[in-house]
Parts: sequence; C-alpha cells; structure tokens
Amino acid sequence: MPPPCVAAEKPEPALSLPPFESPRLLADIGGTYARFTLEMAPGEFAHTRSLRCAEHADFHAAVSAFLSGLSDLGLAPIKNGAVAIANPVAGDSVRMTNYHWQFSIEAMRERLQFDHLMVVNDFTALAMALPSLLPTQRRQVGGGAAVARSVIGLIGAGSGLGVSGLIPADNGWIALGTEGGHTSFSPRDAREVAILQYAWRHHPHVSFERLLSGPGIELTYRALREQAGKPDLALEAPEITQHALDGSDPLCVATLEAFCAMLGTAAANLAVTQGAFGGIYIGGGIVPKLGDFFDRSMFRHRFEDKGRFSEYMRGIPTYVITSPEATFVGASIILAAQLRGLDSAEGSAILSQIKRALSSLSPAEQRVANHVLAHPRSALNDPIAQIARAADVSQPTVIRFCRTLGCEGLSDFKLRLASGLTGTMPITHTQVTGEDSMLELGVKVLGNTASAILQVRDHLNRDGIDRAVALLCAAERIEFYALGQYGVVADDAQFKFLRIGMSANSCTDPHLQQLAANVLRPGVVAVILCSGQDSAHLQSVAERARERGATVVAITESHSPLARKADVSLIIDHLEDMATQLPMISRVLHLLMIDILVVGVAMQRGSTPGTPTTGAQEQDGSARWAQPLASLGRRNSPGVSTASLLAHLSSGSR
Repeated sequence: MPPPCVAAEKPEPALSLPPFESPRLLADIGGTYARFTLEMAPGEFAHTRSLRCAEHADFHAAVSAFLSGLSDLGLAPIKNGAVAIANPVAGDSVRMTNYHWQFSIEAMRERLQFDHLMVVNDFTALAMALPSLLPTQRRQVGGGAAVARSVIGLIGAGSGLGVSGLIPADNGWIALGTEGGHTSFSPRDAREVAILQYAWRHHPHVSFERLLSGPGIELTYRALREQAGKPDLALEAPEITQHALDGSDPLCVATLEAFCAMLGTAAANLAVTQGAFGGIYIGGGIVPKLGDFFDRSMFRHRFEDKGRFSEYMRGIPTYVITSPEATFVGASIILAAQLRGLDSAEGSAILSQIKRALSSLSPAEQRVANHVLAHPRSALNDPIAQIARAADVSQPTVIRFCRTLGCEGLSDFKLRLASGLTGTMPITHTQVTGEDSMLELGVKVLGNTASAILQVRDHLNRDGIDRAVALLCAAERIEFYALGQYGVVADDAQFKFLRIGMSANSCTDPHLQQLAANVLRPGVVAVILCSGQDSAHLQSVAERARERGATVVAITESHSPLARKADVSLIIDHLEDMATQLPMISRVLHLLMIDILVVGVAMQRGSTPGTPTTGAQEQDGSARWAQPLASLGRRNSPGVSTASLLAHLSSGSR
C-alpha cells in the first residue's frame, strides 16, 4: 500500500490570488479519459481539456497532445506538474490497473523537462479536496450530520472502484491511499446472489470493483439478462445507464438499481470500518451523472440497513460530489505541499544546509550549489559529468562541493539528497506559544526534538562514525573540549568513557583549553563539540592540537570551518538562534552523538577479550568492566549486549 499523503488544509480560495511564475500542469487520468488543466494561480484552472485514452499510445502522447494545443498562447514554460491516476502509486514505476499505460515518473519528468512531477492515486487526490468543497459542490443524499474534524470516507465508481479517506491531523489532513475497491463482494439479496454466481463463472475472486464500475455494470446487465432467460446482448455501460435513466429498458433499470444498492453496501462497510463521522463522499465518473435516479434509489436504505448498527449509520451523512474540478483541487493541494516541503528545511535538510552555506562557498562551488537548488531531482539522478557540465565547473569541483558539506563524496551526497526528496515521514517543527497549556507545551517540545533526531538519523555518515570509533578505541587518552551550554555534553562524555575504562578528560574553560592543547601529544584524541557559534576559538584549539600530533574529531555543523580542520567530522545540522535561545535541541543531538560513539567504542573493545587495564584503572574500580566487556563479543545477540551495556552507562546506574 502506498504511504499516506500529508498536506495542510487548504483555505477557501480568495477572489484574487497572485499567479504562479509559470503554470502548473494538473492531470486526472482514468481508464477511459485523461483530463488536463493548467493551474494559473492557486485554485484557478484554465484550458481544461478531456482526451480519450484510446486515441493516444501512452501517457506521454496524451500530455503532448494537450500541450501542443497551448503552444500559440505565449505561456511561460511549465516547470511543475501533478498527475492523479487510477491505480496504486508506490515508487517510480506507474502501471495502470485498468489500462495499458505505464511509465517511469523520473523518466517522464525528464521527457517533459519539468523541475518536479508528482504522481498520486486519483482518489488520494480527490480525498484531499473534500474539506475545501463548498455546499454548492456537493449534494447530500439522505439524513445525518457531519461531525467537524472527524474521519471522512470516500468511494467512487468509474473504470474501477476507488476508495480513500481523510484523517484529521493537527491543522491539516492525512489522505489514505488504499485499494479498498478490491475487498470481496458480499451479496445482500437473492438478485445479488444470482449476480455473484454469474460473476464467479468469469472471475475466481469477485471484488466490489468487479460490479461497481463501468465493466461491472455491463457484467450485472448480462447476469440479469441470463436470469430473465433472454439472449445475451452486448451493451456498453453508457448505453445501459442511458436506457435506465430514460426508462426505456426494464433490465437496464434493474441493473442500475442493483448498482446503487450494492454501492450502498460498500459505502456502509467503509463508514463502519473508518468510523467516518465526517461523512461518506461519493465521486467517480458514474454516480454524479445519475442525478435524481441515485437519490431515489436503494442506496441510502442499504447504507443504513446494518442491523444492530442501523442507528449508528443513520447519523452518518452521504454526499455526492458535483464539482468536476475536485480531483484537480486535491492534486493542486498535494503538489503545493510538496513544493513547499522542497523549499523548507523540513523538506530536505541537505538543501537547507546548502542555502545556509552558500555565502561561504567558493565561486565555483556556488555554481554547483545553485544548480542543485534549482534542479534537485536532476542532481539526484545525473552522473557527475552531467552535473559538472550543467554547473560549468570541473568534476573535482563537484566532489569538493560535496565534501564541503560534510559528505564523503558524490554518492554520499546523493543519498542524503534522496532522503530529503523522497522521505515519507513528515518532519515538522511546531512553534511554542504563550497560549499553550502545559500539556501542549510538552507535546511540542518533545515533538520538535523527535523531528530533529530523525533528521540527524537520516543523515548519519557511516564512514565518519566508523573512523571516529576506530580512533577512539586506539586512543591513549581522550580530551573533550566544549564551551558554554555544551560543557555539560563534554562532562557527560568524560563520565561515560571513564565508565568503560578509558582515560578521558573534559575541558570547558577557554583559557585552560589553550593550555591543555599545548601539552597534547600523538596518541591523544581531542573531541571538540561545537554548534558553530564558538567556532573561532575552538578552531584555534583544533589547529594547536594537530600541530602537537593529536588527532581531532569534531562534532559540529557542516558549514562550520571546524569541520574542515578536523581529521574526522561528525555532522549535526540543526539551526537554533543562540543569541536569544538556549541550545536545547542541538545539545540533545550532541549528547546522542556521544552515546553513539561510546556504545560503538564499548562494543569494539568488548570484541577483544582481555583488553588490558592500567593499575590506576583497577584502583578506581573500572576493572569491574573487564568481564562484561570481555564477554560482550561472545554473546549471540548484539541487541541484548547493547541494551545491557547502555543500562550501565546511564547516569542513574549504580
């Protein structure tokens, strides 16, 4: 199942909103028709056109046919597009369920020369539009009243049966991408049993989609003709629907009545499964065209007919979506959210890092940075030669740019970039306000910290951690240097390394740091913790340490000069206003990086039984670590070993 789509709730469009720099292409692709439009400004659609899929060889041919009709209008080149398509969307490959079109999203983006192309399930897009529908864009069928900010269900028949839903979350909604149309059909009366028995002769599994769709209407009609003893007659779904609406064929009327009743069963199942007190919305290409026939049908009676849960069902309203632009609206909301994400630190930490470091880069590196910022997906997929050509620099400059950002090389840079562009877990920062209750304040503080931790986790550099752990394991002594609020991190690091039997010292006074650096020697590792604010002083400490032959490990921001002075840099990028705030989150991140190192060192030392300890260590009690560490490497489960070790390392242990 594709991941849920998250977007902010879209307010009602204003009468006059500024236009986009370039139009955005929106598409609604079904098994029969492909609809296209251009969004000129938020919620403002123009040049809408519907094309028959059968008249075009593939999706690119259909898009090209639409765009060719706009070539004489003098429009700005299209840079961004969103496609809502009638099939599951997961990964780069799109293969339609009810039609033969298939394509790669990235390859299609390149062929269309777009900066961004987003593809989403059509009912996920339609679901995102539901909260913004006006009363004139929907029609209620039956009774019930929606409960504000409650789960909303969505179902609709067309070439297939789409099912989705909306879950309220913070100030927006989460749209569920599902394939609920493929749940097993359950008959409710003798006529539907006969239809199911007929369908079984053609399909070993009869889902609701087999009957609640255009092909399903045709199958139901054939089943009822056979039951009535009439010869088979090949009518297509539009013909059956038209004969039913004008009353010219009793079997067509019975077919459409059965369709509406079975849809009532499917909608009721969706309502009780989701707890959809916000209502059930009905879209797709069939029901909105049925008008009064649907309102008078058995749909609502079947929807409410849930035995012991009938009273429960009567309180849930059902709506028919009457706006032809609803899917475009939803696709627009999701595309706008994605584009905002790409422009924000939450959307991609590496892009935010590039923006912050831009002024400190060399002119050649700035050209690479500007290319990556303007074309992040191209940079993700292009080879180094193409990136260098596009930025008008040499290939070594591209590598130097990556290393300036704290990456090992281009491959590491692309991994970090991909994490930001394709990640599905929302990383958010919530502002604490004076109106927050103590509980809300606690939730926001913990939520912001958790989001920052996830960002650091996604950008951990394996080679950097491996090298740092190896250096610390071989160190004769470890010196931790930090200033200000980070002094407690250095003290914590000293405590933890002493607890595992390693000689460690913490130095947090700037004058003592200079004196201590003057007596360092080979075999000593200086670990410098810095947020970037105190970089000048600690940079001079790092320089003096290296002059004395010591090895320097820096835990700092990627754009800090200290990162380039150290032998190994462990990057923690988190922007906090140190002038007006205490470094709350970044301090936690530095503590966690220390935890990673101490656990790594303890496991490495434990894998070599009989690690020698000095007499001084034995006297201060650290010899009691020899047995646990010696046996660590002999345990079958590393997870158990690590958990046991962390229990001893915690500051509350005894």
